[in-house]
Amino acid sequence: MMDAQPPAKTGTNPLARAPEGARTAADVVTPELVARLTRGVVGSGRTTSHTPFTGEKLTDLPESTPEDVRKAFDAARRAQVAWARTPVRRRASVLLRFHDLMLERQAEVLDLVQLETGKARNHAQEEVQGVAMEARHYGRRAPAYLKPKRHTGVVPSLTKVTELRHPRGVVGQIAPWNYPLSLSVGDALPAFVAGNAVVMKPDTETCLTALWARDLLIESGLPADVFQVVLGEGQVVGPEVVKHADYVSFTGSTRTGREVAQGAAARLVGASLELGGKNAMLVLEDADLEKAAAGAVRACFSSAGQLCVSIERLYVHESVADAFVERFAARTQVMRLGNSLAYGADMGSLAGERQLETVKRHVEEAVAKGAKVVTGGAARPDIGPYFYEPTILDGVLPEMAVCDEETFGPVVSIYRFKTEDEAIELANSTPFGLNSSVWTKDGRRGHALATRLRTGTVNINEGWVAAYGSVQSPMGGMKDSGLGRRHGSEGILKYTEAQTVAHQRLLPLAPSLGMDDEKHAQFMSRSLRAMKALRLR
Repeated sequence: MMDAQPPAKTGTNPLARAPEGARTAADVVTPELVARLTRGVVGSGRTTSHTPFTGEKLTDLPESTPEDVRKAFDAARRAQVAWARTPVRRRASVLLRFHDLMLERQAEVLDLVQLETGKARNHAQEEVQGVAMEARHYGRRAPAYLKPKRHTGVVPSLTKVTELRHPRGVVGQIAPWNYPLSLSVGDALPAFVAGNAVVMKPDTETCLTALWARDLLIESGLPADVFQVVLGEGQVVGPEVVKHADYVSFTGSTRTGREVAQGAAARLVGASLELGGKNAMLVLEDADLEKAAAGAVRACFSSAGQLCVSIERLYVHESVADAFVERFAARTQVMRLGNSLAYGADMGSLAGERQLETVKRHVEEAVAKGAKVVTGGAARPDIGPYFYEPTILDGVLPEMAVCDEETFGPVVSIYRFKTEDEAIELANSTPFGLNSSVWTKDGRRGHALATRLRTGTVNINEGWVAAYGSVQSPMGGMKDSGLGRRHGSEGILKYTEAQTVAHQRLLPLAPSLGMDDEKHAQFMSRSLRAMKALRLR
């Protein structure tokens, strides 16, 4: 466990000291590791990645051209035919083997996630947990999700109907930088077990994590050509992925998501889009304020707030607002910031200059227009170039950018409300609809409020983990926060095409047995009434 330095002044977060002998980037990202992992990249050019901890170059990487993307899809398409013929239980066994190997070797990928994203190790470990849950779930449940299903036919006993599920072919996946394990291979696992191949474009800055997962999946039994990786600038490589894919999986900004949707629509291929959010947490007057304050720290500052389901708007009942803010600020002020490859830090770095500039712009503009910094509000270049303290703002007004724009950083604004109706109206006032959180001691009251919130997930007495981690249930956004869902049945069936096979037996669905068309119509009318009376569906 690291020792924490006391704050130099009120509101300055302490530094988590690195343990003796802590690993460095040079220890982890060796030439041998890069050479092994990048064997799977189809790329004829060269590019580089960097670590947010220092801003320095992490490694050189291959870079893909449009022609390289085409080659990757060609190879994936050839491999997919045999993979689709592989029995589903054998495909599922790959995921279960991957689950075991990843947990055994998690230290390797934790180092990579930290170096590529700058996040604290406990937040990197959340990614391992999430992917393990997905691998276990689809490894166990895929055969049931994908098995042929019998349905009642037009005429029971005469019409035998079976619903089949076929893989779409080659899925094009565009994965973001903020959760490079969860949002890359985590989304690819159900596509693989459904019989698809995947051509993935991870963010270049965080691609080693995805490539590590690919390497482990191959060791677990996945044919190498079924999982192709291309790298490069999003505006160059991304459209090429959409251009060749049989289905598109995208996680990223709403702006880019609209472009991806347009590209997929032009080709009449399906797409799932998990996009931005401006997520709200509601603290009711009967909430346990200590638990709510602790939950708010997790909900607002996991991965330095660079999380699509992170809370950025905090609505607190006016009767408990001051007491809640006091508790929340006290916990936030002592959060330890750190940049070492070890446990002990409560929060890490922002991912880069663009994220830091957005955070600074939102906070500085709000303060200039009258908002108050309760705690934080300062960059920490003494720790690393992109570190920024966890920040709580009060007195934020609608004309401030931080009120409505997604910050995607460790900044949350406090707002007070008088009634439940007012809180619901405020929470739903954004064009986004990804995640929300309600804190109350009354479970029935929490559930009743949840049904009125226009978000894809609602957490009661938790910020986001309860819903996101429940992988049997769908997760995704309403409104401008996206289309489609990950997890559960929807998370795998979206990667399939449904086919209905109807086998008519004995008699045709037409006049027969000497009936003319009028008598046949009368017979069918009597049959329909009888089927309703028998409560047939």
